[in-house]
Amino acid sequence: MAIEQLPDGRWRVDVEPIKGKRFRKTLKTKGEAQRFEATCRSKLIETPTWSLKPTDRRRLSELIDRWAMLHSHTLADGDARRRLLDELAKALGDPVAIRLTGNAYAEYRAKALAAGANPKTLNNRLGYLRSVYNVLRQLGDIDYANPLENTRPLRLQEKELAYLTSAQVDHLFAVIHGRCRTPHVAMVAAICLATGARWGEAQALTPERVRDGLVTFANTKGKRVRSIPIDPLLQQRILGHFKHHGTFSNCLNSFDQTLAASKIPLPAGQSSHVLRHTFASRFVMNGGNILTLQRILGHQSLAMTMRYAHLAPDHLQDAVRYGPVSDFRQFFDSWPG
Repeated sequence: MAIEQLPDGRWRVDVEPIKGKRFRKTLKTKGEAQRFEATCRSKLIETPTWSLKPTDRRRLSELIDRWAMLHSHTLADGDARRRLLDELAKALGDPVAIRLTGNAYAEYRAKALAAGANPKTLNNRLGYLRSVYNVLRQLGDIDYANPLENTRPLRLQEKELAYLTSAQVDHLFAVIHGRCRTPHVAMVAAICLATGARWGEAQALTPERVRDGLVTFANTKGKRVRSIPIDPLLQQRILGHFKHHGTFSNCLNSFDQTLAASKIPLPAGQSSHVLRHTFASRFVMNGGNILTLQRILGHQSLAMTMRYAHLAPDHLQDAVRYGPVSDFRQFFDSWPG
């Protein structure tokens, strides 16, 4: 049926030029009905607005499966992230992926916060879930926009990065030498303190990566090889350690326990990085260049390195040097009392 006259004299249009795209309208005259029908047909032919492609009905868990197969193997933490994403999909009720909304995620997040979830953990989960959509769209596996692109992460209070004083460094190494059964702990700790390396990077060193006044870290978090100059005496000590004790064993737990036994107060979660933070903090306080520090630490983003900028000896001193107070010194010179 295309055009049909109704008992009351009006004309009803019921036309489906393309399967799935149907138009219905009731008009006063047959001429109006014919023109409406023609308009519907011509618009669809000239500027089609429909899609013959079926809607993507895959659920979030299926998209995560796809992401894992196509992309997770490129990540150092791919397996762990996959497990976290599976848990997240379950917590969200495993919706049809295209129908997930920022509001639905915000409701999940609010409930998780009320239950005591760590805000930083929730921000990480949001970033991981966004990445699933972004990666699959880049690969052409989905053809719709990321439904979470406008969902903002929680704003977090920046944490001060703890570093050790000279007295605390001496105390820590005294406790290490007196408590640790394996000699590897002291040497790995010394390498971290001297180069700013992460514990895992220093622990993975081998004799062939210590030469010509450099230590070379290969299996890094940023996937980039970097070489850091060291003092000749430290190079001699490292090579002597390898000769007498062999390559390093996994001794992070021993270090963490020893650090706790030292009673040095540290913020939660910073024990394994405290030597790295100490190197970076001392480097900046001694006048080191922040861009050089970025390369030494292997940060991909300068923003990460800028966390140490406030420790620079001239940090914010321009507020005194160039601020307006200097223009009104005579005002303070004449201040009563």
